[in-house]
Amino acid sequence: MSSWRGKRKDEDESVADAHAPPKKTAKRDSSSDDSSEDIVVCEISKNRRVTVRNWNGKVIVDIREFYVKDGKQLPGKKGISLPMDQWNVLRSHVEEIDNVVNETA
Repeated sequence: MSSWRGKRKDEDESVADAHAPPKKTAKRDSSSDDSSEDIVVCEISKNRRVTVRNWNGKVIVDIREFYVKDGKQLPGKKGISLPMDQWNVLRSHVEEIDNVVNETA
């Protein structure tokens, strides 16, 4: 009997471009009609970017993978949207995260 439990396929995929140098930009994302308020802050890699957007009246920091369909770059399911309270927690721990990364590298 087969079980559906376990890791999803996309959880097993490796992060091949994790060490790619970030490309910093500050432009409006006009790739989709409903995301005209998105500001692309940083392109982490070819298909990953950080955007800041207003969603339901709240400012969100969105770190997401994108895919191309019909010549348009669209946001994928893989990613995380952080409301300001969570973004501030992450931001306050950047130095600590950096220290651990440097110790394990």
